[in-house]
Amino acid sequence: MASVRTTRRPLGACVATVLAVTVGAGAFVAPGAVAAPATTNGVAAITAAVEASLPLGAEIVSTGDTGYLASRKDDSGTTVLEWHRFAEGSVVRVGTGTIGYDSNSDIAVTGDGISSVHLRDMTPGATEAASFNLATEFGPGAKLVGVAGKSLFVSVPTTSDYHELWQLSQVEGVTQRTRRSANAYSRDFKVISSTASELLVLGSNRVFPSSSTFRTEYWNALADLDGNGPLDGAGREFTGAWTSASTGAYTADFRAWTEYAGGAGKIVVTGQSPRKEFALDGSMSGTVIAGITGNTLLYGVPGKADDQTTPRPLHARTITTADGAPYKLLEHFSSVAHAPDGSLLVRGATADADGLFRISDGSGGIPSVTLVADTGRSLAVKVTESKVPTAVSLEKPGTTVPMEWTLSRPTATVDLVLTHTVTGTKLTKRLPQPPSGGRFVFTWDGVLGGVSAPNGAYTWTATATPTDGIGGPAIVSGSFQVTRQANGHDFSDNGSTDVLSRDATGVLQRDDLFDWPSGGRVTTAKRTALGSGWQIYNQIEAAGDLAGTPVGDLVARDTTGALWLYQGNGKGGFTSRSKIGSGWQIYQQIAGGSDLTGDGRPDLVATDTAGVAWLYQGTGSASAPFASRARIGGGWQVYNQITAVGDIAGSAAGDLVARDTTGVLWLYQGDGKGNFTSRVKIGAGWNAFSQLVGAGDTTGDGRPDLIAYGPNATYVYHSTGSTTAPFTRLTTTLYAGEGSKFNTIA
Repeated sequence: MASVRTTRRPLGACVATVLAVTVGAGAFVAPGAVAAPATTNGVAAITAAVEASLPLGAEIVSTGDTGYLASRKDDSGTTVLEWHRFAEGSVVRVGTGTIGYDSNSDIAVTGDGISSVHLRDMTPGATEAASFNLATEFGPGAKLVGVAGKSLFVSVPTTSDYHELWQLSQVEGVTQRTRRSANAYSRDFKVISSTASELLVLGSNRVFPSSSTFRTEYWNALADLDGNGPLDGAGREFTGAWTSASTGAYTADFRAWTEYAGGAGKIVVTGQSPRKEFALDGSMSGTVIAGITGNTLLYGVPGKADDQTTPRPLHARTITTADGAPYKLLEHFSSVAHAPDGSLLVRGATADADGLFRISDGSGGIPSVTLVADTGRSLAVKVTESKVPTAVSLEKPGTTVPMEWTLSRPTATVDLVLTHTVTGTKLTKRLPQPPSGGRFVFTWDGVLGGVSAPNGAYTWTATATPTDGIGGPAIVSGSFQVTRQANGHDFSDNGSTDVLSRDATGVLQRDDLFDWPSGGRVTTAKRTALGSGWQIYNQIEAAGDLAGTPVGDLVARDTTGALWLYQGNGKGGFTSRSKIGSGWQIYQQIAGGSDLTGDGRPDLVATDTAGVAWLYQGTGSASAPFASRARIGGGWQVYNQITAVGDIAGSAAGDLVARDTTGVLWLYQGDGKGNFTSRVKIGAGWNAFSQLVGAGDTTGDGRPDLIAYGPNATYVYHSTGSTTAPFTRLTTTLYAGEGSKFNTIA
């Protein structure tokens, strides 16, 4: 006796009545670069009927007015066939250890795949049933090639090479057999589509143009189920070669089938002039025609219902226009059954649901898709939303950049990679698991590779990997732009101060500072060695942006008096040197980096042995970065160090500080015309330091600062904006314990 069970959620009577038409299951076209109509998900909006459950491993076999036949494996691995009733959602077992056939009706057809076939009317209250043994009815070698309602279509061998097609049915207990082929040389038959009253059959037969040769001709024919006329007579439509894998569909307007001439596959559609042909390349091997709804052809390469690692989408294309490009209808497809009203029941998945879907002709020629039974499966993880800004300003100290990605389900890990396009520097981060839901959050602190992130273009890639093994990784990517204000003492284009140091062996190093103090201390981010051989120079000076690049440049004087320019390359280093002058051995002090003329370009001041100070105005040219010198004034021999510090006191241009031989520090404010106001004493005891360096803005407040390096300590002197007390002292980790290591700081 058949067992009956009820699903956990009944399928309500609101589901439309359907008749059944089926195409054999096969495989669907692999996804490609296809265009979709401007609709939601490439199809009409997907709707849901009253929820019903579908066993996770179930496949659709057939469908009728009152329900559908599904196949699944039970706990022992045995195939079970079950009839799911639409009205109340109950499930009736109709076969165990057997296979099911598409009957296109409420007739459940099962069998052993060899000779035994059983038919059972699943209409509520019906008791009609029939069983056939094809070997008994027709003899050895008879095989079932199609089912339509209560009729079986059987290929019966007449010789080792030729077959006849017979229609077999039982009406009120009486078995009826009708031969439907008349050609004695028929080779093979296959029913590829049917309705309650008609079927489309592929056939082949031999033709003998001479007594010693023959050729095989292939055809399809449409036949009336209630008739008894031959299928292989008048009304045939000749085709290319078809195989056992060929499938097809038909409606009142179209016929479609697959051909495999010369090993190459194609889909042929007739019914409209001219006929359409769609080539099947290697990526579409195993393509089947699932059906036609309205003016839309449905086809593809199905995979197993429980395999989401290699999704097999269901595609559609309009067949009434010349440029009807294919588009994806379902993300995943495994089996299909047809209804005579033109709709299909498809076992598959969208981005949001896995189960059984009804596909029918929708408005505007776009198929409508309705979920009628859900498996409750956790689908392959998807990134449903990305929130990453496209423009990021990191100028304000402490700025953070919020980023977030929302997944379709939380059972995944998310790995983020940020890449600076110019340098290729990467930040790799495994995002923390959210406490609930699928929203993964990352707050970027603006640090990359241990230093403040440089300006420019960035790309990001987020990879969501499922932790439960269901499906493969989901990958999304994008880009954004980082901007920070330029700093004349910055060589890595990240807006923060870089300080150069040279040791006794001639090795030049760069220390990148963070431009926000922590606990009242200026901290170093990273030290980078820039190369050796710098001992050939007796003066090295960071000179600001002399040649119009985003970063600072360097000038160096060798022992012959030649002056060389090293342009910053924006990656923390320098381009090859270029000679920009000679005779510079006459100068005792060189100071660069301040705009003394108010034209926006850094200038250079040099004092000669006679104590005369000279101005070299910046030109912005890389080949001749300075104009001819202009005399500032005399008496500068009293100073053993001069330093260009930028505009520290709010004057019209950049300023200088000068230390005399007693250790007193004096401020010279620029007047914007290449000269200075009267000097102001700003402190004593500065002879404790061997080097004073105008370091740009080290604290992110918009004012340039001063670094003092000595054998006992190194300090950052933070600019206050006052002319009488322009500095307050901050401690720093820069050169801690290295007060005697370097002979040059720039």
